Amino acid sequence: MGIRKNGKAEDLGTRYDPKGIEEKWYRFWEERGYFTPKGRGEKFSIVIPPPNITGRIHMGHALNITIQDIIVRYKRMQGFDTLWLPGEDHAGIATQNAVERELLKQGKTREDLGREKFLRIVWDWAKKYRKEIAKQIRALGASCDWTRERFTLDENLNLAVRKVFVDLYKKGLIYKGKYIVNWCPRCGTVLSDEEVEYEEEMAKLYYIKYPFEDGSGHVEIATVRPETMLGDTAVAVHPDDERYKGIVGKYLVLPLVGRRLKIIADKYVDPSFGTGALKVTPAHDPNDYLIAMRHNLEFVEVIDRKGYMNENAGKYEGLDRYEARKKIVEDLKVQGYLVKEEDYKHSIGKCYRCGTVVEPLLSDQWFVKMKPLAEPAIKVVEEGKIRFYPQRWKNFYLRWMYEIRDWCISRQLWWGHRIPVWYCEDCGYMNVSIDEPNRCERCGSTNLKQDDDVLDTWFSSALWPFSTFGWPNMTEDLKRYYPTDLLVTGFDIIFFWVARMIIQGLEFMKDIPFRDVYIHQLVRDKYGRKMSKSLGNGIDPLDMIEIYGADSVRFTLAILAAQGRDIKLDPAYFEVYRKFVNKIWNASRFVFMNLEDYEKIDVEPEDMKLEDGWILTKLKRTVESVTKNLEKYDLNLSARTLYDFFWGDLCDWYIEAVKPRLRNGGRDRKIVQNILVRVLDVSLRLLHPFMPFVTEELWQRLPEHGESITIAKWPRSSDFRSYEGPFEKFEKLMLIVRGVRNVRADMDMPQTKKVKVNIVSRDEWREIIREEYDQFVALANLSGVDFICEKPKMSASAYVDEELEVYVKLEDVDVEKERNRIRKKIEKLIKEREKRRKKLSNPDFLERAPKEIVESERRILTELNEKIGRMEKIIEEIA
Repeated sequence: MGIRKNGKAEDLGTRYDPKGIEEKWYRFWEERGYFTPKGRGEKFSIVIPPPNITGRIHMGHALNITIQDIIVRYKRMQGFDTLWLPGEDHAGIATQNAVERELLKQGKTREDLGREKFLRIVWDWAKKYRKEIAKQIRALGASCDWTRERFTLDENLNLAVRKVFVDLYKKGLIYKGKYIVNWCPRCGTVLSDEEVEYEEEMAKLYYIKYPFEDGSGHVEIATVRPETMLGDTAVAVHPDDERYKGIVGKYLVLPLVGRRLKIIADKYVDPSFGTGALKVTPAHDPNDYLIAMRHNLEFVEVIDRKGYMNENAGKYEGLDRYEARKKIVEDLKVQGYLVKEEDYKHSIGKCYRCGTVVEPLLSDQWFVKMKPLAEPAIKVVEEGKIRFYPQRWKNFYLRWMYEIRDWCISRQLWWGHRIPVWYCEDCGYMNVSIDEPNRCERCGSTNLKQDDDVLDTWFSSALWPFSTFGWPNMTEDLKRYYPTDLLVTGFDIIFFWVARMIIQGLEFMKDIPFRDVYIHQLVRDKYGRKMSKSLGNGIDPLDMIEIYGADSVRFTLAILAAQGRDIKLDPAYFEVYRKFVNKIWNASRFVFMNLEDYEKIDVEPEDMKLEDGWILTKLKRTVESVTKNLEKYDLNLSARTLYDFFWGDLCDWYIEAVKPRLRNGGRDRKIVQNILVRVLDVSLRLLHPFMPFVTEELWQRLPEHGESITIAKWPRSSDFRSYEGPFEKFEKLMLIVRGVRNVRADMDMPQTKKVKVNIVSRDEWREIIREEYDQFVALANLSGVDFICEKPKMSASAYVDEELEVYVKLEDVDVEKERNRIRKKIEKLIKEREKRRKKLSNPDFLERAPKEIVESERRILTELNEKIGRMEKIIEEIA
């Protein structure tokens, strides 16, 4: 695949164009089977958080996939038997909603089609979007093993789901019961507590008189939902509330309805809310439900599953719940029951899928008893057997697990894993079975009907780390690759998914499902707002790949992914790192153009110049830093190290320093060629997990390369020597060059203008500069170097320490004019410095601005201080 001719790249343009290259190399990797593990050596396994089959991946998916692929490629190069298993989630509510919306455009509903025909349509949808999602994941360069691709409704995964349900039922951990549930009238299904999203909204708080049965007065009740009062069956007060001590046990009359309501005492009541008296509506509030169970109250349902008032609502029957509220408030006013209404801010629960306000309803549902299952899942995290990155998410997980409630697992949908329960139509017995029964276990009747509901999507997703490897069969994959090593996911599904995977893994595999949990960042827009359709601020990763290439998108996301901090993403960042990809391309192109006469030789320390020892020491330190930070999942630090090394150390310094040696030829040219090949080879390997496509394209053009960089050996720090003496000396030489460049900038000289420097130094440094003369003159763009005994007149300091003094000769300078110019420049710089200081002393800026912006401002302030100091010194020196 590499194209070389006599060591020179024949077809490398001056700009990297990812089109064609990305597809070519991904196909090459897949065809060669590099992503499929060999089943030998130490393993590293990871399962992808399966995307929903509801459309395109978003930027959060792109970040998640990029993080996983960086770690997977790194581990593969380290020699691990690496498996990254891909797949997709059937996403019950989301997919059914999406398909129903498409049907509505044709004027049809699922009821019009019937269950069987509707499900055929959804399966066609699933087939189409699974292919689309796989294509999108490939476009990012994800090195998944597609031969093991799974879907949460695959036949074997369905078997796993049925077995888990039956086993838990037989242990008494799954039960069916009537309970208050979160009901979405739009989706027509129950939602778990975690599927309800709460928003602060303004509402009205209505104060209503509930008269005593004996006509002796009334109790005032405050509520935001007067429509539910039709289902009231008691009024509760706190037992210690002195205001109501004498009325507990008395009866009130429910306005508009006439039902007798007993006044009861219960410690749940908050005396500070409203009037301290609480209307109890057991069928439409989860807390009221609990009060009713404690006091044996009646349950009266007044709202149906579509959000309309039912037959128990009397004359309000058939009204939408909000229409009923208006009508009831009007009637309360007319009949003299409404005391007042106030503006009131409260939290309201909405469906996480469609945004409809959730209605608490009394319903028969299937539940999992979570307390006994949660105990071992708490213990493994407390004991550190499962580690969270960043660590603060450990406490987040534990807080929820300590307070865990039973999980409602049934959903009133057609798309999903149907509940494996068959009801006998003759004797009413519930037959719970993995396989469809032919006869009733109790009476032998063949008149059986399966439960219409399906299981919550997260029920099957909770089995993902082991069902995907073949469980309940004890397959070779399951034995080798479970438990997995890492899970990469977002904080928003720690409860939905992470906790439940740990619970089910411990229950059915008797082992944790993964060792490390990396909670990645939330990708926000550049202003820190959550990306959403309503704001129109979403950034499509596939559009960015089309414009900038996958490597630029991946590297941008990686370098911004600081642990524990959300990413504020400006599309302009992709352009910044596209320039970096292009820099890698052109630096490699320069190396290839200078390899026509390349011959591999052994380079001994005595053959090397300062810059050679310096770059090899820098390379060793870069390998150490990148590896250490990847091990800790500090991908942003690894990416920053690579950026600084390649662009700063290799391109700006080493390549510039060795250009004269490459031109001069001889053995010195061969030494430089060999060092450049080695440094480029190692750099491309280190960059490969972040930028798989451009690194493969370039690595294949090196004089010596293997089959693919994908399976090339990861560099180890022990493979490299440190050259501390040359390193320190070249570092000082760099400071001198920077000093000369700073003098040019401070004196408004173009960097292209050659200047002469005078040097006062010890003999050692005279010798060093004579040896490095060509490189020094080229880097600092000098017309000459004079060694002198003391600081000359009309010169500016470029570098001064106890060993060495370097001065730039200032010729033909009008002293007074130059001093005035510099003073004016200093005044401007001081004003700019004050602006920066003011910004950095603003707590709001420090809190809200991205970390990299704050660091940039601090860096600029430091540079301004240094520049002002230098220019003040120049005024003294040219006096």
